[in-house]
Parts: sequence; C-alpha cells; structure tokens
Amino acid sequence: VQLQACGGGLVQAGDSLRLSCAAPLRTFGSYTMGWFRQAPGKEREYVAAISRNSNTYYADSVKGRFTISRDNAKSTVYLQMNSLKPEDTAIYYCARTRSNTHYSRMALYDMWGQGTQVTVSS
Repeated sequence: VQLQACGGGLVQAGDSLRLSCAAPLRTFGSYTMGWFRQAPGKEREYVAAISRNSNTYYADSVKGRFTISRDNAKSTVYLQMNSLKPEDTAIYYCARTRSNTHYSRMALYDMWGQGTQVTVSS
C-alpha cells in the first residue's frame, strides 16, 4: 500500500494547481492526512492537514491561499493551491497519521507518498 501524489507542474506566479493524493486504504477515513513540502536545500516542512472529522489546519505561509480537502469515498486527499508564489516551489508530499494532535510533526506520520514537483516561476 502506498500513497500516490500527483498534480504538480510548472506554473506562473498567481496561478493555481490542485494536488491529489490517492491512499488506497480500507480505513482511509480513520486517518488524518497531511501535506508537506521540501524546497531545494531546505528541510521538509508542514503545509496543511485534515483530520478524520475534516477539520483543517494550515501553516501560516499558506493560510488563505491553500485549501485541503478529502473525499473518503475515493480515499483521496486534495490540496488546492491558489495565488501561487515562487517560494511555493517544492516537492509536495502527502502522508497519513493516526494522531489526533500535533499535525505539523512529521515524526507522527507513518506513511508517505513519493512526492510531486511544483514549480512556480516569477
């Protein structure tokens, strides 16, 4: 079982992209799903998370521009990214956790997708 992220690409500043992450898990609805990103030369950082109850949480850097959502029937989590900036350029990863708190902590996530590249040109 793996998480499969897709939807990345090359866009211009101000454009939008929607990332998808398929998580073929029988118990998908019981997991909190998160998105993280890693820019060249930087550490991986938290972007957003959505709980099993569909409560959403965001890093300050993306709040108001990104929206995380989930479709439990399709076992898929999405990241709608609007008003993209060059500093959003990174490889984006989806991941799952059973944790009910501390969603920004990478160590709490036990399964990761392979990543999808997002490049935003100025």
